[in-house]
Amino acid sequence: MLAARASAARAASRIARNFATVVDTAGVKVAAADNGEATSAVTVIVKAGSRFETKPGVAHALKNYAFKSTDKRSTLGAVREAELYGGVLSSSLSREHIAVTAEFLRGDEAFFVDVLSSYLTSTKFTRYELSEWVAPTCEAETTAAFSNPATRAVELAHNIAFRNGLGNSIFATPGHHLTAEDVKAYADSVFGAGNVAFVGTGIDHAALEKLLEKSLGKFASSAVPSSAPSKYFGGESRLDAHGGPQTVFIGFGAVGAPSAELAVLAAHLDPTPSVKWSQSTSPIASSVPAGSSVQVVHLPYSDASLFGLLVQGQSPADVREAGKAAVAALKAAGGLKGEELQKAIAKAKFTAASSLDGRDGIVSTLGPKILSGSSASLSDTISSLEKVDASAFEKATSSLLKAKPTYVAVGDITSLPYADELGL
Repeated sequence: MLAARASAARAASRIARNFATVVDTAGVKVAAADNGEATSAVTVIVKAGSRFETKPGVAHALKNYAFKSTDKRSTLGAVREAELYGGVLSSSLSREHIAVTAEFLRGDEAFFVDVLSSYLTSTKFTRYELSEWVAPTCEAETTAAFSNPATRAVELAHNIAFRNGLGNSIFATPGHHLTAEDVKAYADSVFGAGNVAFVGTGIDHAALEKLLEKSLGKFASSAVPSSAPSKYFGGESRLDAHGGPQTVFIGFGAVGAPSAELAVLAAHLDPTPSVKWSQSTSPIASSVPAGSSVQVVHLPYSDASLFGLLVQGQSPADVREAGKAAVAALKAAGGLKGEELQKAIAKAKFTAASSLDGRDGIVSTLGPKILSGSSASLSDTISSLEKVDASAFEKATSSLLKAKPTYVAVGDITSLPYADELGL
């Protein structure tokens, strides 16, 4: 068992070392790791998330312009060629980044890297594609997301916690008027050298560099998009909704670089059991009524973090009981020490390491670090967690709880509890 654990540690360290070397090629940062996968994937990450947008919803629209008409191929041409190669194309948006990904069989990297490069260099941003494809897709994604009370609660919590910047929604609100010219202007401001990174898995680093030199050529430079430093405000809001579980979000914000102590706090409170069909030893697990759930939400960003507990139940009474238990556990967490603290640290380390097991985790975890030019090493993350002691943990937890809470209720607002009724 110890040998297997040591082998796993060496494997994680090897991945971290491969990604720690970031090279500037054609004006963009490039990092790749080839661990013998049967398939390859390349993701282009752009610092163009909703916190930087110049008009509400423009980042969402830019994300959905991926794989549309370029100078090299039409929308239909890109789709048909990708299907002929057996590849998969996708795009995603966060508050700080747009990520556009191509997954494909080994040997087909030249075509797919060219597709990704074309998105950056020659997307046409046609009006008919905005009206026929991009805008309807944005509206469908927004409608689907907001039909989920948990998503609505977390989105509203960001707005209450940070107002602007990180408070901007990643979803375009139906009814907001965006033109193709708006989207193109935003693209021109964010698609540029120093603001883009390519991350590859299952592909040789040198091969990816060579392909980018050919497809990107001399990539134009652009100013790094600016956003005011994040400030935390907090507050309370209630949203009447029907058709889903009763939901409350109990959160707090912290300004500054992501904190190892908050990652440990999230691991300590997380009620997910380590053994299937068993009950977790989390201080929350035993106090949550049957049919209710408490989910830890820990969302670190470049200059702030949102930490909270998402409570859901079939009735407002269940949510009230589970919410009280969650708040009590959060307040008592500051006194964590000894074996309990070490257990939480170990769980946080496992969460950090396991995030690199899949491509999505690699891109979301290491991609922003590669783009910013900071170390993309797992060992640095593990080291920061190992340095957490009882004093630092208590200080971080106390500081978090001193701030004004961010509280959101979604559902039957006439019966759902208010923040002060849960002990906040």
